[in-house]
Amino acid sequence: MSDVEVNFEGPIFDGRAAQAMAAYCDDARDSIAEFGEQHALNLMGLAFRHPTGYYESRVRTELVAADTARVHDSGVVYGPWLEGVGSRNSPVTRFPGYFHWRRTKALVQARGRPIAEQVLQRHLPGMR
Repeated sequence: MSDVEVNFEGPIFDGRAAQAMAAYCDDARDSIAEFGEQHALNLMGLAFRHPTGYYESRVRTELVAADTARVHDSGVVYGPWLEGVGSRNSPVTRFPGYFHWRRTKALVQARGRPIAEQVLQRHLPGMR
């Protein structure tokens, strides 16, 4: 009878891969949220006719779950009107809204995966 010794080594077995994957998930979430916040603010800067700066200063990104970030306007009362979904928008008034959040959401959905793939490249060495 002979004995066989098997050694398991490497990032999968010592926990480095799991740590790198967790760091990647956090980094991807944060990068996508930062892209969304910056895009929304850029749209506001381009579209708002008489900006006071208050509304833009209320835009925040917050974690709502371990894997979810939300970009929002902190509940500014006239936010729905600026977006175009308020009760005072067209047809009640001529102002249709700027649609900055809808446009941002569509772009984040389109670019989220490429952003995450780019972030992955920074974390791959820790998974090897």
